[in-house]
Amino acid sequence: MRTWIKDPLAILAAAAERGVVVEDGRIAETVARGGAPQAPVDATFEASAHVVLPGLVNAHHHFYQTLTRAHPAAINRELFDWLTALYPIWARLKPRELRLAARLALVELMLSGCTTAADHHYLYPAGLENAVDIEVEEARALGMRMTVTRGSMNRSSKDGGLPPDSVVQDADAILADSERVLKLFHDRAPGAQIRVALAPCSPFSIDRELMRETARLAERYDCQLHTHLGETEDEERFCLAMYGVRPVELLEETGWMSRRTWLAHGIHFDGDEIKRLGAAGVGVCHCAASNMVLGSGICRACELEAAGSPLGLGVDGSASNDSSNMMEAVRHALMIGRLRYGAAALTHLDALRWATEGSARCLGRDDVGRIAPGLQADLALFALDEPRFSGAHDPLAALVLCGAHRADRVMIGGVWRVVDGAPVGLDLAALVAEHRAAARAFA
Repeated sequence: MRTWIKDPLAILAAAAERGVVVEDGRIAETVARGGAPQAPVDATFEASAHVVLPGLVNAHHHFYQTLTRAHPAAINRELFDWLTALYPIWARLKPRELRLAARLALVELMLSGCTTAADHHYLYPAGLENAVDIEVEEARALGMRMTVTRGSMNRSSKDGGLPPDSVVQDADAILADSERVLKLFHDRAPGAQIRVALAPCSPFSIDRELMRETARLAERYDCQLHTHLGETEDEERFCLAMYGVRPVELLEETGWMSRRTWLAHGIHFDGDEIKRLGAAGVGVCHCAASNMVLGSGICRACELEAAGSPLGLGVDGSASNDSSNMMEAVRHALMIGRLRYGAAALTHLDALRWATEGSARCLGRDDVGRIAPGLQADLALFALDEPRFSGAHDPLAALVLCGAHRADRVMIGGVWRVVDGAPVGLDLAALVAEHRAAARAFA
């Protein structure tokens, strides 16, 4: 079946003014101004009221945290105090609650135009050993692409870390389950729906040897590596006290300085460290909203990208951002970036590139994140029919500057997953009611 998404109001693609043709889940061709499809089409979607983007790619999230948004125990705290307040609450997490949290986060992301998401799940209280399996099931049911990261923590408060004993595992259990989920779910093929990455939580919740062994396992299974790094100055002080090195030096010592790695936050790197990260091709996911909420600082996004690091965007956990909305993440990244670099140095097109192609590169994917022949037909269509857009002259700029937050249509692999602003085949009101009820256990 060949479907022509015809004559969009605007499209983030070169030589595609008349739209794109989708066939067998991929973009078969783009149609330039004055042109027509090269072969007959079976169906046409008139897109003259829509701005078309590549599906947004969320490079960092914590789905389970949707259950503890705006929690009074953690409001107005910086990262370490915030974590210390929430870990005992998160320790109550059970399989049913994780399932609902993941489902709601995925739907919320999809409604914002996101088609591929990475979730960093590192919390493993007793009974939640199959957390990765749960998230894979939910992503498959909704049709979302996902990099599910098998997170880990083996340094609890008794070992000088932050998390309580009840949510950490020993290294043998972590490595065994990491290998299990890689064998079950990791798919390196182009167009794969599910990939697995390995993701120790942070330098202050794992030990050096687990970092090394995780890197070796990733090499064996050809998967990506992910962790929080350079988020706060407290983390830097912790690394110096615990390991005698700065966070980037820890990456170098443990085999993490490669294109296989992408980092969340990446705020507190000096100029030399940025050069070393860029030369190694280490990606960085800029999480502007949570960095502002927690007062952590501003990612040096432009310097990192100029040095050679893939630069992506993420919404981060819903307990620090309090939202799972990728279009909001684009706007936040643009605004905080202009505060650092000036209005002329960073454009809406830069922020959109970070949220699409940049994030895809962080996840090690070259089959999503752009609109071009041969790539996956993952598209987000926005209608500019709300009062906020009235009077807007540049449709692509309007999405970012006027604050688009909900897609009208979303296609993943050639299948419409959101139509008229609603997820296809899902009772959204019922999901929200069930999720709210589950969240009461974390009050």
